[in-house]
Amino acid sequence: MKKLLALALAGTMTLSLAACGGSKADTTTTDTAAAEETTETADTADAASTDGQTYTIGICQLVQHEALDAATQGFKDAVEEGLGKDNVTFEEQNASGDSATCATIINQFVSDNVDLILANATPALQAAAQGTDTIPVLGTAVTEYGVALDIDNFDGLVGTNVSGTSDLAPLDQQAAMLQELFPDAKNVGLLYCSAEANSQYQVDTVQAALEKLGYTCKQYSFSDSNDLASVATTAANESDVIYLPTDNTVASNTEIVRNICEPAGVPIIAGEEGICAGCGVATLSISYYDLGVATGKMAVKILTGEANVSEMPIEYAPEFTKKYNPELAEAMGATIPDDYVAIETAE
Repeated sequence: MKKLLALALAGTMTLSLAACGGSKADTTTTDTAAAEETTETADTADAASTDGQTYTIGICQLVQHEALDAATQGFKDAVEEGLGKDNVTFEEQNASGDSATCATIINQFVSDNVDLILANATPALQAAAQGTDTIPVLGTAVTEYGVALDIDNFDGLVGTNVSGTSDLAPLDQQAAMLQELFPDAKNVGLLYCSAEANSQYQVDTVQAALEKLGYTCKQYSFSDSNDLASVATTAANESDVIYLPTDNTVASNTEIVRNICEPAGVPIIAGEEGICAGCGVATLSISYYDLGVATGKMAVKILTGEANVSEMPIEYAPEFTKKYNPELAEAMGATIPDDYVAIETAE
């Protein structure tokens, strides 16, 4: 009898232990399932933030130089932040300064049916506007859209598949800067590339402002980098000061201009910081990186359906900064006021 009772107790204990073991296994299984469900939910939430979509953006940049490079980088950073790095692919192409190549690049983007095109600089914008009327196009580092797209009485809204951001600085203030730094100058040369419509617009506007201030002005145009040196030499020989607009050909060849103007003792007022760093004394400039960021934010709104490109007015840089090149300012004997910020140039 005692033996039977002992066996019965042993069986009961065995069943109890088995039950405990079973509870632990069930709990582990439940925890694992819960963790997988949580991960699945998080993944679904991430996908929902972009509706599970991926986007392809074509970037056509006219030429490689500091200002345009900064605008492109700012654009890409803003788009990746807004859409998620894994949700966007950039097809980035550089036209090496050739307008015809811009058209070829744009045609390829259209063939690839990209979701949006970034046109960096005026010739790229012109090619994009001519290449498609359906794919959204955003310009950046474009000075005046009315001039670039041949729109009379432009009011800031293109009204088609084109919008973007402008790098236009107050040109009358650039003229005033020249007077502030070089009040004794009499003859001002305006050097620019005739192939860039917005360069012509800038020098015309600055010339009118300078002439009101009593300066004698003369325009010196070159067709491309091949005749830049000869035209710059003539300008330096005939001018007390030279003004350079936000001209992409000059921006890519500042060393040529500097090697002519510095030995001649002719200072330069530049339209943007990159040109000033290469060959200028001072500039009233914007941040091209910030301009690219603003353009990228516009792209995110378009791609997510928050905004329609045809209803988006051109955006302008909110801030302008007086900057100077310490090395060339000293070489030219210019006295720089305290409200100018020094440009850090490469040694």
